[in-house]
Amino acid sequence: MDNTQLPHNSALSEIHGVNQPESVSPLAIEHAIKRRTQPTAQELVAGILNGDKTALSRAITLVESTNPQHLEKANSVINGCLPYANKSVRIGITGVPGVGKSTFIESFGKYLTALGKKVAVLAVDPSSSLSHGSILGDKTRMEELVKDENAYIRPSASGDTLGGVARKTRETIILCEACGFDTIIIETVGVGQSETAVHSMTDFFLLLQIAGAGDELQGIKRGIMEMADLIVINKADGDNIKRARLAKTEYNRALHLFPAKQSGWQPKVATCSALNHEGIAEVWQQINEYFATTQANGFFNQRRQEQNSYWLTETINEQLKQDFYARPEIAALLAENKIKVEQHALSPFAAAQQLLEAYFKLKKS
Repeated sequence: MDNTQLPHNSALSEIHGVNQPESVSPLAIEHAIKRRTQPTAQELVAGILNGDKTALSRAITLVESTNPQHLEKANSVINGCLPYANKSVRIGITGVPGVGKSTFIESFGKYLTALGKKVAVLAVDPSSSLSHGSILGDKTRMEELVKDENAYIRPSASGDTLGGVARKTRETIILCEACGFDTIIIETVGVGQSETAVHSMTDFFLLLQIAGAGDELQGIKRGIMEMADLIVINKADGDNIKRARLAKTEYNRALHLFPAKQSGWQPKVATCSALNHEGIAEVWQQINEYFATTQANGFFNQRRQEQNSYWLTETINEQLKQDFYARPEIAALLAENKIKVEQHALSPFAAAQQLLEAYFKLKKS
């Protein structure tokens, strides 16, 4: 029987159904094309100055790139943003693993955005020394802050740079400031040499501690405590409140034994419960008092100038190092000299001298 002869409501009749949509949305195609099209340095700068987080993220990726071809473009972006930078406060936060850095930063960041601040968190994740992989999990740990319109979280793998501090964090600060973020928080990997690098790029250094960490950390604490402008005893809640108060007293006594700081600021100790959002306001009050003190006595601007000079020389060192190892002739000679050194046919010092002489000859040619 022909389909046209069947009643309209017959179960045997066929219907044409609805038109199927295109397999790929035209908007998706357009978006993909835009992503493949690399914006110019001028377009990135314009986007950053307009508060575009996507442009900021792309610029940071460019700055972090180790590809020598990206260097000139990255420098153009940084130079374009520089006149609009240096209008933020930079806060370094460190502490031993398990102290609750991510929880504290999220609670602290949410408190600041509620005050109308724009907060950028530059979180440096540990990289494996074997696989060189990194979890980059800070966005997962800071679920609420990452959804905040006035916050920006940028996790970066620490790689093999000194103490685990991302090589381009200093430049990233400039980009975030140009994008309108007035409070920059830098979270360090943990305890080690990274604190020295972070201290050299921030205005305020906050050390997170927990009560009852044990005497085995005393050797580590000493060096970092001397850098700290504020020590915060986290997890001061529940059964831990009494221990936290006792720890506060002990740290206060210890701080008075350290030499006076050039800033004219006497480091303080506070307690908080980042989980319960308690004591966060007091932490921000202490930070504001520090800035009021250092801006009044001129130390704030002096420190910024010293940091700029420090990063000038650090950048030169980094560029020389990159240029040295990027040359194929040096890589070949390095491999040869390593074998000779391992076989005791050549001393490490003589091998290094040969490599440097070869490098300078290449530079002249």
